[in-house]
Amino acid sequence: MLFFDPTYFLVILGIIISLIASLNVNRTYNKYRQIQSIRRVTASEVSKQILERAGIHDVKVEMTAGTLTDHYNPRGKVVRLSEGVYDSTSVAAIGIAAHECGHVIQHYRSYWPVKFRNLIVPIANIGSMFSWPIIFFGVIFGIGNLVSIGIILFFAVLIFQLVTLPVEFNASNRALRILRENGILVAEECNIAGKVLRAAAMTYVAGAITTALQLFRLLLLFGRRSDK
Repeated sequence: MLFFDPTYFLVILGIIISLIASLNVNRTYNKYRQIQSIRRVTASEVSKQILERAGIHDVKVEMTAGTLTDHYNPRGKVVRLSEGVYDSTSVAAIGIAAHECGHVIQHYRSYWPVKFRNLIVPIANIGSMFSWPIIFFGVIFGIGNLVSIGIILFFAVLIFQLVTLPVEFNASNRALRILRENGILVAEECNIAGKVLRAAAMTYVAGAITTALQLFRLLLLFGRRSDK
């Protein structure tokens, strides 16, 4: 049975890994958001400074609702900083803001993993939306080829997540280098910001591991059925 198979422990393992990563990033952020930067410059001001120094003048910096909902929207050309980050002068907030500016710089300098990730976004979106329904209907109606198509689409989701990893790590490395070289944060503050960004990056690693475990489970389940 698909829904009562012993391999379901792989799904549980993935959930545990993702939960640990999520708890860790929240714990790390909550710990270091209490530490104010020596210069007492807000995260939004730091973002504007970084973009200005990079020669990028057409990207706005705005506040968005939620906690740790910070992101860069390349289509809208806007960096959106969460409510707890935008006006904060904490080392954690400044690190997060600089990370998002790192994504802006990647985009404007045509960082190739970003270009490749953008190329596979449509396939990954299709895989994310339709892989499980296709697999489900393939099992219900006994259509093996449909199941295979679903698994291939699910694999595309994993590829997207794997390509996302170097993009995230590179954005963090850019952020820390900019903060250090421009004297926005002192050495010890950069170390703290690095801890926050590494914790955030591990959520992407955990997501990729979870997807890989689910894919492995699918291959075990339907590979075994094929053998029969």
